[in-house]
Formats: sequence, C-alpha cells, structure tokens
Amino acid sequence: MKGNGIEMRGLTVTYASRMGTVNALSGINLTVPSGSVFGFLGPNGAGKTTAMHVLLGFITPTSGHASIFGEDVQGSIARQRIGYLPEHPIAYRFLTGREYLQMAGSLFLLEPTQIKSRAKLLLGQLDLIDAADRRISTYSRGMMQRICLAHTLMSDPDLLILDEPTGGLDPSGRMKIRMMINDLRTRGKTIFFSSHELSEVELMCDSVAILADGEIVAEGKPAALVGEDKSLERYFLRVTGTEKEIGP
Repeated sequence: MKGNGIEMRGLTVTYASRMGTVNALSGINLTVPSGSVFGFLGPNGAGKTTAMHVLLGFITPTSGHASIFGEDVQGSIARQRIGYLPEHPIAYRFLTGREYLQMAGSLFLLEPTQIKSRAKLLLGQLDLIDAADRRISTYSRGMMQRICLAHTLMSDPDLLILDEPTGGLDPSGRMKIRMMINDLRTRGKTIFFSSHELSEVELMCDSVAILADGEIVAEGKPAALVGEDKSLERYFLRVTGTEKEIGP
C-alpha cells in the first residue's frame, strides 16, 4: 500500500479546566508511512491517547488536520479501515472466545465462511484454540488481552492502532504479539502503537516519536536516536525530562 498511513499537521487539542486552558496537543506534525510499524511513546499524560482518539474520530481537534490513507479522520471511510485495541480492553465475558470473534465478524459484515476462517486463523496465531469454547469470564488477564486483539483483527484492517498491546502478557505472549506484528508488516499493514515496554518497541518498530507535554520532542529510528544513551529507555527518560525523577 503506497503513500502515508497517518498524517498529522498542526494538530492541536485544547480543553478548559478549573485551572484554565489545557493544551493536550500543541501543533503536532507527524507522518507514518504505510506498511510500517510506528511507536508512539511518552510518559503518562503526554497526550498519546488524545492523539489516538483524534485518529479514531472520538475527538475533534481544536485546530489542525489528521488523515488516514489520505482520508480525513472524521470521515467514515477512514474509520472503516482501522482496528483499535484500547489500553484496557473489555470483552463480553458471558461469551466464549469463538462466539466473541463470530460476533465481531457479523458486525463487520463478513460472510459466514470468512468469519469461520478468520476466527480459526486468529485463535491459532494467538494460542487460544484450547480456550476457544470457554467463556471469556474464565480467561486470565493475558488471554483477555489476546482475545481482544483477535477481535481487533477480525476485519483485517489496513491500520492498527494499539494502546499497550503487550500489557498483561508473559514473555511467550509478548513474543506471539511480536510475530503477529511482523507478519502484519510483511502483508503491508500499518501499525501505530503506544507502549511503556520500551524493549518491545526497540524490537518491533521501524520508527518512533516521543511525546512530552503535548509536543513531539524526538522522532526517528530507535537505533539512530539511542546513540550514547545505550538504550531507548535511557534516551526516553532524558528527552522527556523524567530522568531526574528516578535518579542515576
């Protein structure tokens, strides 16, 4: 898929509070090429979720513009091409994993044969075959994360927006997510994700942007950014000004 998966130009979001006007995003400019894995990083409260919510059409920016594959994010055509996994996903716990994916396929208007084949593929990729016919209420935290990711992938979206996709997963689960993301990249999908697991970011991302106080303070390939800091974590702490909070 050619062109840019995501573009933000002068993206600004402000809102009023009892303390005055808050700048959640301050003129963000960002380009994410199609077919890439892009890490969107920042400390809590930096504005990451706000930016994601603009892309999803949940929030209308105060000023500026955002587009997905050249389409304005406020348009339904753009939103139809997105799969979204929130930081704290919630599933219908009274359903089995298989029923949950079948419901998702129906909502996405997939054909019955497509629903069956997509569900089987995703359950296998995410190591959920043995739990497919158990109620989600019996799932562990990691299994819940994986079934919600499978739900996100049922429509085979062109763009995935993932908020902490490896949260709650053990090392084996994180490896499965990495393998899946690599496969999606190979298939030309665009992945835009936020994570505090910076070691995972270094392994998976083609490029990253680091946000602090609503502004992008660094952008580039992880290896090029790290330099003398020796790790993305140390670089992140320095450029976001949080290094002093934990000491040497």
